[in-house]
Amino acid sequence: MDLLQLQYFQKVAQLEHMTKAARELQIAQPALSMTIARLENDLGVPLFDRLGRQIRLNAYGRAFLIKAETALKALEEGRRELADMSGLEHGRVSLAVTTLNRFSKLLGAFLSKHPDVSFRVIQVPTEESKTRLLSGEIDFCFSYQPFEQPEVRCLPLFTEDILLAVPASHYLAGRRSISLHEVAHESFVSLKTGYSFRDITDECCRKAGFVPNIVCEGDEPAAIDGLVRAGLGIAFLPAAARKEYSSLHLLDIAEPVCQWTLHLTWLEQRYLSQAARRFQDFVVRLYGKKSISP
Repeated sequence: MDLLQLQYFQKVAQLEHMTKAARELQIAQPALSMTIARLENDLGVPLFDRLGRQIRLNAYGRAFLIKAETALKALEEGRRELADMSGLEHGRVSLAVTTLNRFSKLLGAFLSKHPDVSFRVIQVPTEESKTRLLSGEIDFCFSYQPFEQPEVRCLPLFTEDILLAVPASHYLAGRRSISLHEVAHESFVSLKTGYSFRDITDECCRKAGFVPNIVCEGDEPAAIDGLVRAGLGIAFLPAAARKEYSSLHLLDIAEPVCQWTLHLTWLEQRYLSQAARRFQDFVVRLYGKKSISP
């Protein structure tokens, strides 16, 4: 058994399709089939059920995939640690966010101090951020909800009020604040479920005694501004939106308390490169936290 066999097996197991796996691995299909057959011969059991030209991961394969992915993850972390120790890389930080524009200044400020560090940033819903973090694909994610796994560290950075945005022509535009139950009859523009902001604002509405009438939902926070201005509905926005959306009228919510807290989240046992630790320290200092120790 060798590393290449494990990598090839992982890809075939993920796709359950030999031709697609060979294409992604950029090797000939007969060579891939032969590699998988040798692996099965070494293990003494079949890893796939074969029905004509179709293949399906069987019970042996599912059990072995868990161990193979654990081994591949450990080897990749070992490679990164050795490269980091020997100074062979300037450093790369991978992180997931639910919205990009909120973190551009933070990333820019860090890169101005550490220009040799590179970033891989992905914008995904909260649940996908969690999945990618737990799989070891990313170093950090910024989340507005803590992840309740013992192997995950969630460091709260700051808490922010959530406001209600209405068009300038709206009958509430002359008000400074409202109780949320006053807009129970209104139409809302919102993010899709799966984003922490949507989950938090849905809970605020529940506390106010109603389920919001969502007439438009999407996965691009920046689009909400235009939809509210167009009169499609009203929307929840974070307090930072006061600077970003000056064309909207933003109301404080007097009750219930509507807030969210930004967390920096990482796996406790994941090896963090020097670049990743430097970024972690920068974020901690930026938000005035004294320590990241348990």
